[in-house]
Amino acid sequence: MALRSWVTSSLVRHFPQTPAKSVRQIALEGALNEQFSFQVAVRMGNEMPRQVRVVADGPAGWSVRTRRAGYVPVRHHNTPVEEDPLDVDGLGQIPGYVPDPLFDEDSVLLPGCETHAFWMTVKPGRRAEPGTYEIDVRVIPDRGAEKKHTVRIRLHDLRLRRRTGFPITHWFYADALIDWYRTDLFDKRFWEILPSYVQNVVDHGGDMLYVPVFTPPLDGVKSPSQLLRVTRTGKDEYRFDWRDVKRYIALAQKCGIRYFEWCHPITQWGAKHAIRVYENQGWGEKLLWPPNTVAVGKTYRNFLAQYLPKLYRFLTAEKVLNRSFFHISDEPHGEEHLANYKKDRAMLKELAPWMKVMDALTEIEFARQKLTDMPIPSIRTALDFAAEGIPSWCYYCCGPRGKYLNRLMDTPLPKIAMHGFLFYRWPFKGFLHWGYNYWYQSQTRHLIDPFSIQDGLRWPGWAYGDTFEVYPGPDGPIDSIRWEVFGESLQDYALLQTLGVDRDSGIFDPVVSFQDFPKAEQWRRGARTKVLSGNV
Repeated sequence: MALRSWVTSSLVRHFPQTPAKSVRQIALEGALNEQFSFQVAVRMGNEMPRQVRVVADGPAGWSVRTRRAGYVPVRHHNTPVEEDPLDVDGLGQIPGYVPDPLFDEDSVLLPGCETHAFWMTVKPGRRAEPGTYEIDVRVIPDRGAEKKHTVRIRLHDLRLRRRTGFPITHWFYADALIDWYRTDLFDKRFWEILPSYVQNVVDHGGDMLYVPVFTPPLDGVKSPSQLLRVTRTGKDEYRFDWRDVKRYIALAQKCGIRYFEWCHPITQWGAKHAIRVYENQGWGEKLLWPPNTVAVGKTYRNFLAQYLPKLYRFLTAEKVLNRSFFHISDEPHGEEHLANYKKDRAMLKELAPWMKVMDALTEIEFARQKLTDMPIPSIRTALDFAAEGIPSWCYYCCGPRGKYLNRLMDTPLPKIAMHGFLFYRWPFKGFLHWGYNYWYQSQTRHLIDPFSIQDGLRWPGWAYGDTFEVYPGPDGPIDSIRWEVFGESLQDYALLQTLGVDRDSGIFDPVVSFQDFPKAEQWRRGARTKVLSGNV
């Protein structure tokens, strides 16, 4: 079989054994300032490997970025394994190689009897006008005739406004950057590498950034990553140096971050202990108190009584107080945690009455007792909060899986593409996810190789594809296909919001819950056409 090439939607995973498809044209449509993507796949028969390059050209002023879809080994399907291909991808392919990282390469040494694909990202020029445009694609082998394809893009007379009223945060691990790039805490190399990651978050629809003012008490004991310099000046007295916190905030805002999420002050999964605070920033890992120090005890209370007023003054001076979100402790659950959380909340209300808190609280009882100002339930229970009229964010972490919305290594891409529609359907106030760049073995400091491990070595408890959205490149992040589709799905939210589509519009009739919603690419394409044409 000679070289075959074909153009496809971006919502299709091309596995090594994906058969060649018949050549067909595809058409895309959207707003004047939307980002579009499609794929170019290549395959040939049982022949010697040949170099194949893909070149794409768009109208003057347009940007067309070509990236090769790389393969990573995925050892198992995530549990539970659904039999419906609308709910699970890679049936018959997993265990095996799954396309995910996107490398900035426009060519591949194509082996015989293998399929490879290129991811094409298109951005219209700033002065683009409504109309239909063409992207010309050439597939050029090192020997033999080149193949040509055309992708048509229709731009509507509409510009998306930036999403408002729905912040999105992915927990951003500074310790992962420190450990992976072997920086000496917040040295020159750290500050060089940081902007590319923060900008990547913004470019994919994120507008909130976790601030490691202290080392986050999340998923085990982390390498020190404490922005705030703390010096003991007496037995129970402390001095705070905010220079690196200020630098972090300024850099983030320059990249486009709007909101800031401040470090949890109480330990995870129990709400019982003071977090680890280091002298200075953590060199030598000299703690200010033992790890088992009670959160509401005298030692930590005294520290917070000095720190929190300084935090308030800092936020006010930097003009970010009204754009800051605060936590107490992550994922408390059960009666014991509830009792501890009550004590923590009472202490913080006394020491910092200005601090409004939000936490991942899937159990609705925490919200009913008004222990938090903004609960963040799992999508498994989030609609229960909405049904009771309790304002909330929503999140997912490790689960739910199966029929639920998610963006795992075996989540079908059309399903991932529904995030924007589902987030808009109900009046949630924001979305949180825990794993932007968690490149560790579960709850340890041991780095893993993200290009071969996507579960923190903890499947089936942790899911393949849940721990990170980007791969570490030499000088910055390497996007995943999952991350690209998620980011583009948020344009749907902006589209619906820009046009003021009512959440009770009939277009949402098939959107019943986070597990019962349209999962075929054709539905989303048709819904977008109706919205863009004003037929809702």
